[in-house]
Parts: sequence; C-alpha cells; structure tokens
Amino acid sequence: MKMLSFLSIVFLFLSCSTSSTTLTAQTINKKVSKTEFAELIKKNGAQLIDVRTPREFSNGFIEGAKNIDYNGDSFEKQMKKLDKTKPVLVYCAAGGRSENAAELLQEWGFKEVYDLEGGYNSWK
Repeated sequence: MKMLSFLSIVFLFLSCSTSSTTLTAQTINKKVSKTEFAELIKKNGAQLIDVRTPREFSNGFIEGAKNIDYNGDSFEKQMKKLDKTKPVLVYCAAGGRSENAAELLQEWGFKEVYDLEGGYNSWK
C-alpha cells in the first residue's frame, strides 16, 4: 500500500513538472547579451525590430532592422503584422522601450521574443 501511494505521488510530481516545462517551452521572452543577439540575427527567419524613433534610427541602426516606433501611432498595428511563429528580436536605445515591447509581443501571442540587453547603446 505504501508503495502504491509513493508511486502515485511520484507520477503526480512528474506529470506536473512535464506540463510546466512544456508550457514554458512554448513561449520565450528573454533579455540577451549583444553576443547572443548577434547569433540570433543570423537565425533563419528572425525578425529584427528597432523600436526607437525614426530620428534615432536615422542616426544608426543594426543592419537589417525594421523601424517600428514604440511611441508611434501605428506601433501595435505594425507589430501585429509580424509572423508570430518566427523569432522577434527587439531593441531600443538602452532597453526600456524594447522590454515593454517584448512584453506586449508575448501578450499578443508571439512565441519567441528576444530583447537586446542595454539596447543599441551596448551594440555600438
């Protein structure tokens, strides 16, 4: 009887841990270093988004980035046009706006979102 109770508890524990791992694996929202970010840019299909203002963007950006101003009127509309199944890499000047953008993307159902730690300032 004790063995049956023990096995039941072990089974319950394993079931819970497997489902939480699966849930976490479905959505990634992570702040990454510039080295990790550079590697992710090379990943096939990654969508690179600069959420700074057009003026900031015109003063320098990461090659291949699309500018979608976090404070712009069409931010949500433009972001929701991105492919939710492909990784999205976001950055701003120092990390504040891109962190907020990453959280919104996760809420909107994007599966993989990576935020450049320190923003463009750490990149250059």
